[in-house]
Amino acid sequence: MSDETPLSLEFVGTATTVLRLGPFTLLTDPNFLHRGQRAYLGKGLFSKRLTEPSLQPAQLPHLDAVLLSHLHGDHFDRIARRELDRDLPILTTPEAGRRLGTWGFAGAHGMSTWETVELQEVGWRLRVTSVPGTHAPAVASRILPPVMGTVLELDQGGGPPFRVYITGDTLFRPWLRDVTDRTGPIDAAVVHLGGTRVLGLLVTMDGEQGADLVELLAPAVTVPVHHDDYTVFRSPLPDFLDACRTRGLPTQIRPVRRGEAVPLRPGPPAGS
Repeated sequence: MSDETPLSLEFVGTATTVLRLGPFTLLTDPNFLHRGQRAYLGKGLFSKRLTEPSLQPAQLPHLDAVLLSHLHGDHFDRIARRELDRDLPILTTPEAGRRLGTWGFAGAHGMSTWETVELQEVGWRLRVTSVPGTHAPAVASRILPPVMGTVLELDQGGGPPFRVYITGDTLFRPWLRDVTDRTGPIDAAVVHLGGTRVLGLLVTMDGEQGADLVELLAPAVTVPVHHDDYTVFRSPLPDFLDACRTRGLPTQIRPVRRGEAVPLRPGPPAGS
């Protein structure tokens, strides 16, 4: 794969990113609510947005697909429901796929764990694999929806693929080792953090759990997202950066601000 091949992440906010991988452009977890608006999480739960996203749907580039880790109001909101193309492929959990179908999203596809979908362009292939995650301790499993992570493998033939792991809103569990055991080493990981608490329960990784995951899977590059946008987030980005620094984890951490893009390829960041 050429060093000129696009491999980048543009951060929109929360877990919303635009991934440019070779000829493919993907949107993750579309959340376009404005600062001060509420994201509804189901079961009477909600959270207020503290930040402004860098893009709205009309400003997005042409997309090949949407990756949706789960159907929560801070990952697929009412603006996305109203303004996204209903024929756009949306790869998500079976539960979210069924719900999106009832909303008229003909391209929604619910993926079972370890299922793979392929996108193809001339000379290129992008394999999208649904990988496991857990959004809540067992005691709260009925409160929060099922969640999936995603591994993307960009392949041009003639060499190993470039792998990107998007964690989704999972808690750390040792069995996440299955991700690399089954797909191979990770070149870049997009890690959902925030230490989100719902009814007092931790439901997304805080700084220490995020560092646990990086230590377990050893991605070459780590991009932290989902850590400062909503009132339910309780573990700010420095918690994660400090935990990784204290442990001396051998990953290149690339924090990214809304509206900015970072390279996913290991090596010095662009402009350094």
